[in-house]
Amino acid sequence: MMHLKRHLPYLLFLLLLLLSSGLSGQAEYETEPPEYIRSIVFKTDGENRDDQFPILKPGEAFTLSFDDLRARESDYYYRIIHCNADWTPSDLLKSQFLEGVDNQRIMDYRNSVTTLQPYSHYDLTLPNSRTRFKLSGNYMLKIFNSNDELVFSRRFVIYKDMVSVGVVLKRARKLDVIDQKQVVHFTINTNGQTLVNPQQEVKVVILQNHNWNTAITGIKPQFFSGNQLIYKYDEETAFDGGNEYLYFDNKEIRALTNTIAGTELLDLYNTYLFTNTVDTDKPYTYYPDINGDFEIRTLDGNDRDNDTEADYADVHFSLEYSPELGLNEVYVYGKFNNYQLDSRNKMTLDNSGNKLKAKIRLKQGFYNYKFVMAGPEGIDHTTISGNHFETENNYLVLVYYRNFGDMYDSLIGIGSGTSVNISN
Repeated sequence: MMHLKRHLPYLLFLLLLLLSSGLSGQAEYETEPPEYIRSIVFKTDGENRDDQFPILKPGEAFTLSFDDLRARESDYYYRIIHCNADWTPSDLLKSQFLEGVDNQRIMDYRNSVTTLQPYSHYDLTLPNSRTRFKLSGNYMLKIFNSNDELVFSRRFVIYKDMVSVGVVLKRARKLDVIDQKQVVHFTINTNGQTLVNPQQEVKVVILQNHNWNTAITGIKPQFFSGNQLIYKYDEETAFDGGNEYLYFDNKEIRALTNTIAGTELLDLYNTYLFTNTVDTDKPYTYYPDINGDFEIRTLDGNDRDNDTEADYADVHFSLEYSPELGLNEVYVYGKFNNYQLDSRNKMTLDNSGNKLKAKIRLKQGFYNYKFVMAGPEGIDHTTISGNHFETENNYLVLVYYRNFGDMYDSLIGIGSGTSVNISN
């Protein structure tokens, strides 16, 4: 007993060390904001502005903007975490991946002008005079309030152009899914870089339309040919083609369009969309979309300042009930809610029993959306919208590498492709 007591402090230290290492090994996930935080836009400045989250080279700038519907000019602070390819926090100190400091207050904020829905609008640009980045890789940006409570968080990535990635889209080989699946083939050219043990140390992530919820990971190279790592899988890198997103545009908040059936002024403007139907068995029809994204814009303000003059409307979505839906939960889905399923975008059956409806408060602009189901096997993206190999989708391949002796996964290259040119 005396021998055990003598070593008790050491044993407690080991236990605490194990617990802390276990916590640090947990993957970081994006935290969704409370009800009063809306219109989160997080994009690269400049030529890659169309990307749905910041994908940038060292030194390039990006901006996070959001609205606080309480309009109190509240204080918000940002912190940054560096992560590995699997989004577990890396073992780096802040000083190893940041030049300067984080945990700084967001200084750029303005109040809305002549809007029925008051709000405070915030902008954060990085890098800035206080915070700059030293390394490539995955990052998580976290926003805290003045009580040190996490409000929301978002991903971004910084990459080096060390390797090049060629991406092509193919139809599936299996006949039962040949009309539905899009298969990503890609080749990594090392450009003369020496990659030690690429079978283990090279990690890839494949994204469809920048959506991390459907990312494919854990794919190893099939072949090595000179300076090339070749990935030509069929089932392992296949995505559902899905269908083009639905859309509406209420930049003129009182105007009716081919997607807006009516408007009404109550406490706020109400925008009523035409009722949609289940498209499971309908043939594919091309119409342009922005792959689930949204863009804030207004034509109603005096200065056309989208940030502070765009108003909010309660947008009413409706879907005809169909036997295909069964008892599954149905949600309105898009980048505007970060492709998340929660009570704010869940649809409910109306009193007639013929329609599912949802009301979502959204800032004026152009929005893509679709309807998805949550069932026992996860999110069903295709039963309501349809599933076609012809659908236009964008794909992004991220290539990570952990060099010998490094304590983190660096992002050494990216490649992109589109299904517009899909081939057999």
